Amino acid sequence: MQNYELDYSRIKELRIKNNLTQANMADILNIKKPTYTQFENMKREIFPIERINEIANYFNVSFDYLFKLSNNEKIKIKRVKLNSKLIGERLRDIRKENKLYQETLANEISSSIALISQYESGKRLLSLTFGFVICKKFNISMDYLYGKVDKPKYLNKN
Repeated sequence: MQNYELDYSRIKELRIKNNLTQANMADILNIKKPTYTQFENMKREIFPIERINEIANYFNVSFDYLFKLSNNEKIKIKRVKLNSKLIGERLRDIRKENKLYQETLANEISSSIALISQYESGKRLLSLTFGFVICKKFNISMDYLYGKVDKPKYLNKN
């Protein structure tokens, strides 16, 4: 079975490399320091994708780099606000390319058909957890899925 566990260690590395404290990061993200500390110490499993986007934009790095899907720190990314419609369209395209029904995809990522439908229709922003699992499972760039790049769609096999 493939490992789909999120690893936030690069976020801590970037913070330290840029001489920022956890309190600085909390201020940047407009959250309380204990919340940020729990996140960085992996005590808080789920961190909203919107916050991850703020971190990526702040450090000017890709999602793929943040989550160790790539070691390329210098990829050109768009500093965008996440667009649930675009993400939903890309998710639907990935599902169809892999010849999956919503039900099949839902079962494969331990979700529900209703949630997959909400993601694909853009009614709900694709969560970090499910986005990461989909990217790992189908070798898709998180930056592509979340609209931060238009190409490449697939992760390089390094």
